[in-house]
Amino acid sequence: MIELDKEKMSSVVASFQVPVKPEILSEIQSRMDEEYPNIDEIAHLISSDVGLSAAILKIINSPFYGMNRRISEIKQAVMMLGLNTINALVTAVLLKSSFQGNASISLERFWDDALDVANAMTFIGSKIKAQIPIEMLYTIGLFHDCGIPLLALKYNDYKSILIEANSQGVNSIALEEKNYRTNHAVLGFYVASSWHLPKEICQLILQHHDENYLQQLDGSQEQLAFSALKAAENMVERVKRFKLAPDWHYLQTDVLNILGISQEDYTDLEEDFNEIF
Repeated sequence: MIELDKEKMSSVVASFQVPVKPEILSEIQSRMDEEYPNIDEIAHLISSDVGLSAAILKIINSPFYGMNRRISEIKQAVMMLGLNTINALVTAVLLKSSFQGNASISLERFWDDALDVANAMTFIGSKIKAQIPIEMLYTIGLFHDCGIPLLALKYNDYKSILIEANSQGVNSIALEEKNYRTNHAVLGFYVASSWHLPKEICQLILQHHDENYLQQLDGSQEQLAFSALKAAENMVERVKRFKLAPDWHYLQTDVLNILGISQEDYTDLEEDFNEIF
């Protein structure tokens, strides 16, 4: 586990446009945390925001969720998927809409990629034997790189950093540290923490480019989720840009072992994902 100097981290991120957790999300989660949550009240709260409820229904009815029938109402979604999944989806939708401003990269393209990774993680989770909560997969998929738009909103030259990392076939962490004395994993951890995501998800976001994360295998849900993330990132890169994800070459063997699938199984998954995609 990586330990951060909280005082140092706070001073670094103070100059960034960190999105504030929306009031409606706090209200929804407060209702969910009650001993006996009132599903009607929660569904009404979500439905009162037309954009939010429409986005939730769009996600749920996508092929990646594999629902047997179309869901047309938020209450129906809550009843079928449960409060934890709905909470994760509401958080994801509100996070995306909370990043505003002039950025040095296309935020629309960034969130398209994040949603694709979230969907790929959900897809992988539904196909492997190991059980990982769907809401955990979707949340990690969407939040894991959310430090990137913070850097893009602050630094006009950030796009060139991503281009350089892409041309070298590496992730951008080292280049970000060299130029800005922080990186998107640290900033993502801060955003996830300030939005009160579960601690294990915050920690995974902090370590999602850690080459040693799988060095000591422990069979934990966190290592399963990390492996699903890496497999999903590579799947999306392969389908959208016909190349391997930067971390895939040194993590591939451990990732497939943890997920309990062979290279042939992964290739089949990739082909099935491509068809849905």
